[in-house]
Amino acid sequence: MIKVGGLFQGFGRKEVLKGVDLHVEANEKCALVGRNGAGKSTLIHTMLGLLSHKKGTITLNGHDNKRHTWKQHVSYLPEKFLLYPHLTGWENMMFFASVIGNVNEKKIEEKLRDVSLWESRNHIISGYSKGMLQRLGLAIMLYYDTDIIILDEPTSGLDPIGRKEILSIIKGLENKTVFMASHHIDEINQVCTHVAFLENGIITKYTVEDFLDVYETIYV
Repeated sequence: MIKVGGLFQGFGRKEVLKGVDLHVEANEKCALVGRNGAGKSTLIHTMLGLLSHKKGTITLNGHDNKRHTWKQHVSYLPEKFLLYPHLTGWENMMFFASVIGNVNEKKIEEKLRDVSLWESRNHIISGYSKGMLQRLGLAIMLYYDTDIIILDEPTSGLDPIGRKEILSIIKGLENKTVFMASHHIDEINQVCTHVAFLENGIITKYTVEDFLDVYETIYV
């Protein structure tokens, strides 16, 4: 589903990714883990074509990321998703659904219920908590119903209840490949099957169990 081969990326003379190889299988929930500044966001942005690369290959669900065809197979929720604060939750869903030219109100209702926002659908989202905004962003990603979902720090800045709600939704996803940047060991253990550990510009992939055995006592 996600294949990265020999990927190099840098800024000026600073090399950030030094030949990254990564293979995430279908239906895996893989955490991207690394210390602050290791290059997690750089890797995600390069995978999504937000940063160009000259060396290496990236395929998403079999589609080269340098072509536009991959976009119908991937949804991306950044750490700060730009919603429309003057609109309601329902109106935001309607707008983002219209972007792909397929507005299905029954499906919108289903996704808002999935993230426990149905009762708040007619509220202006400037009054939403950060956790509610994250859940709304996730509802939009789920509406797109893509095979691959990429999440960049989906619980960043949330209180314990907000984190629990988001993790419960992610854990419950079926038949989806999830690639999720995170630095919380407990949430990785709760929802992920594998870990891609980015260190010194390269990735080592583990099962969650093996990663915890090797790194839990030293990784913060």
